Amino acid sequence: MSRSWPRRPRQRYVPPRPRSLWRRLVDYALTVLVLGLLILLAARLDRIETRKTEGAAVVNDGDTITLGSERIRMRGIDAPEYSQFCRKDGADYPCGKLARQSLVRLISDKSVSCTGWQHDRYRRLLGDCNAGGKDLNRAQVEAGWAVAYGDFETEEAAARSGKAGIWAGTFDEPHDWRESRDHEVVERKHGRLASIGDALREIFRFR
Repeated sequence: MSRSWPRRPRQRYVPPRPRSLWRRLVDYALTVLVLGLLILLAARLDRIETRKTEGAAVVNDGDTITLGSERIRMRGIDAPEYSQFCRKDGADYPCGKLARQSLVRLISDKSVSCTGWQHDRYRRLLGDCNAGGKDLNRAQVEAGWAVAYGDFETEEAAARSGKAGIWAGTFDEPHDWRESRDHEVVERKHGRLASIGDALREIFRFR
């Protein structure tokens, strides 16, 4: 037995309406704008090029070192300031000096290599630093002599749980301690949003 289906009526082709002059001008302007932004981006990518510096390190404090003429702030962490005191067992102790000593021990006279492209408000390079294959930024947080400052939250949680370093007592967060003494704008955390913001500022900085 054969089956038959009703034929569908053939649809009539309707050509698209031509775009108005105003719509074409808007499309052309958007195209020129996008091309201009791409050209600007290509011309300024060198501003966010990753830099690498290495050599013998001078340890300034628990999160800042100097390599040659380059002063480097270790990215994603915040250590007590050199003159900062913390409290443990009812007594104050120089946690800032101990944080610096911790970093000195981690480096242990090895050559240090740091990479980065961002700068803080003091124009120090925000760097990820290594010595002898050890991630110094991460190791300072793990040892309890720096807090997470945009990165290394897991390492901070482990140090806090184990009462390592400054977590064995009480302390002011380093950025709070600085703010109470400097009365200046506190340096923002070195997280992903800060990186995106820095990249955009560098690309569109006209100087």
